[in-house]
Amino acid sequence: MTPSLSSLATTRRSSPSTAKPFEKPSAWTSSPGSNSGSSPWTASHAFRDDRTLHHRTRTLFCVEHPMKKDTSLDGLFRPRSVAVVGASRQPGGIGHEVVRNLVMGGFQGPVYPVNPRAEVVHSIRCHPDLASIPGEVDLVVIVVPAPAVEGVMRQAAKIGARGAVIVSAGFRETGVDGRAREERVLSVARKAGIRVIGPNCMGILNTEPGVALNASFAAETPIPGRVAFVSQSGALGEAILSRAKSRELGLRMFASVGNRADVGAHDLLAYWEHDPEVRVILLYLESFGDPEAFRIVAERLRGKKPIVAIKSGRSLAGRRAAGSHTGSVSGEDRVVETFLRQCGVLRVQSMPELFDTAQALLSQPRPDGPEVAVVTNAGGPGILATDALVGTGLTLCEFQTKTRKRLEKILPPEASVQNPVDLIASADALRYRKALRAVVADPKVSSLLVLFVSPIMIDAAAVARAIVEETRAKSMPVVACLMGRLGEKEGMGILRAAGIPVFEFPEEAALTLSNLVRQSERAARKSGRRPRIRVDATRARRILAAAKVSEDGWIQTKSVFRLLEHYGIPMATTMQATTPRGAAQAARKLGYPVCLKALSSALVHKSEHGGVVTGITSEEEILEQAHRILTALKPQYPDIALEIQAMAPGHRELLLGFRRDESFGPVFAVGFGGVAVEVLRDVAVRVAPLFENEPKLMLDSLRGAPLLGAFRGAPPVDRRIVEQSLLRLARLADDLPRIRELEINPFIADRPGGRTLGVDARARINLEQQ
Repeated sequence: MTPSLSSLATTRRSSPSTAKPFEKPSAWTSSPGSNSGSSPWTASHAFRDDRTLHHRTRTLFCVEHPMKKDTSLDGLFRPRSVAVVGASRQPGGIGHEVVRNLVMGGFQGPVYPVNPRAEVVHSIRCHPDLASIPGEVDLVVIVVPAPAVEGVMRQAAKIGARGAVIVSAGFRETGVDGRAREERVLSVARKAGIRVIGPNCMGILNTEPGVALNASFAAETPIPGRVAFVSQSGALGEAILSRAKSRELGLRMFASVGNRADVGAHDLLAYWEHDPEVRVILLYLESFGDPEAFRIVAERLRGKKPIVAIKSGRSLAGRRAAGSHTGSVSGEDRVVETFLRQCGVLRVQSMPELFDTAQALLSQPRPDGPEVAVVTNAGGPGILATDALVGTGLTLCEFQTKTRKRLEKILPPEASVQNPVDLIASADALRYRKALRAVVADPKVSSLLVLFVSPIMIDAAAVARAIVEETRAKSMPVVACLMGRLGEKEGMGILRAAGIPVFEFPEEAALTLSNLVRQSERAARKSGRRPRIRVDATRARRILAAAKVSEDGWIQTKSVFRLLEHYGIPMATTMQATTPRGAAQAARKLGYPVCLKALSSALVHKSEHGGVVTGITSEEEILEQAHRILTALKPQYPDIALEIQAMAPGHRELLLGFRRDESFGPVFAVGFGGVAVEVLRDVAVRVAPLFENEPKLMLDSLRGAPLLGAFRGAPPVDRRIVEQSLLRLARLADDLPRIRELEINPFIADRPGGRTLGVDARARINLEQQ
């Protein structure tokens, strides 16, 4: 048996099965009498944290009312009045800065500073408490020590506030006492119907005309625009607002959500879904509060509004830091990457890349493919651009003959008319104009990258105008790279004014184009249907309940095989023995050749201990090998036994399995297995739910996917059985939430019409869950 799924990078003879093998799938269903319920979420998402009830309410709203506008956050982002509890007269203090931002930012409603020890803050009369405010209060910004926040929230509830921003720290991120404090505050808010941002946050902004809300302590006020931004980090939020302003990236709304006690990213996505002025949504996340709710809303936004995210915690050290920062589980990075991709969210690696991508999404059309044309006046930058484009998964298109002939007529002999097109250093604005006109007319070109290294005698501004004018009417993404003299600043301004992203180096431009293509692919991808698999889930639970289980939760192999066969997953016929003579008797019944394996609940790497022998063809051989295995392994594994199987006919060894991620629930894997699984590390993963089109996409994504087809005289494997087995495994995971991980390895794939079989499997349950 090879390593379990948890070690990857994501990484017995049973009674007859009651499932019909490999019927055409179409939503989960249970057989008559099954108690599994109608929802595939019920069991498999038992991993949620203690905010489940409140988030479940939001999730159900998202699911049941996808076309209705969620107005529950209007009290936060569109308040008619704001009170700041903890307003300070001290310049530089957080309470002082919040009031200053509200006043100087031009908020359209009344602002009420609250401080029992002050009479005036920012020339505005101060009130001793919320109850003494003469008018109605929609939004309360709380900037007081953590122990006092609960009392302030009770006052807010009494005066009928609709929203609260808790800037104060000292809650869940500080440990058990802080978590309890946060829950008490949230309980008061829930009962009063108050939506809460924070605690431990920087605040919120809305640049919408007629609102002009800056309820934060940020030093910068963004320019109005069409981007909405969520940041889980308050400190990073400061940098985000500063960089957005310096890059002239306009924001519609901004929210620093902190601990996300109530409002999380999924709530904000649902809120911005129906705001026509929000065109792009940016996220900085350290963890997910409710992945299910996030997925539902993000998939609904797919194709409507691009979502671009930075998810920190790629390294183990980073995940630990994220957990200590907000008190939340960050999630394994490969699982996070898969989850975001399935949701249609574009993940980027850095803040500069995030801003570059956002500006390109706002100004450029969607590319219809990965084919790029490069036009340059210098060979070196052209080569750099080519390497960068290919490195990000894009391709340089091959021009039509007609395009090359047009270029030959207008370019000097020493120029290159192939892609990348090298106009050579003497190229002026007119040569750029003519070459661009020929290139963008080629129907094979999906995107365009224009490079210009400014020689002394060439007018960079004139070249920039040529780029703008020759590409203006074309519905393809265009990015530019201007390198060289400081005089190009005017040219950069011309390009940016026309909405063309401009960069200093080719690698940045290539990365941005690649992100446009990736986003376009995500937007075009549709979620599949839920598979329809008929199985008696009640009987499956009885099989599991009757299984013998080791002290560390591993299920007896015979019971694992019974479960898998019950779900219609083909498994090899298996017999067990405790003596060499018993093994020989089993081999005679099965028929030679056979495979002999060591069997112990504690033995994982069987082959490394000499515990697997294949192709045994005689009784003499099986007696000898059985004696050797028992003698060698009995001292270390007292429960050692023998497992005998008929040899499986296939030749491609695969791995199928799942494990339950603490944040995301079941994570499914398929890839090349056998003893080399950890060496090859060619495994595709998906997060639940597994739609019926996912197994095919997973197999297609493997580096070794060509090996599943006809190869050097070997027939193709029966991919249909592999795909259906993975869907059935997903149904098992949904029906039996006690199973923490299950792996079939190897799953030996045979030709279509042959005998594809799982020959080894192991599963572990959660001993604490009944």
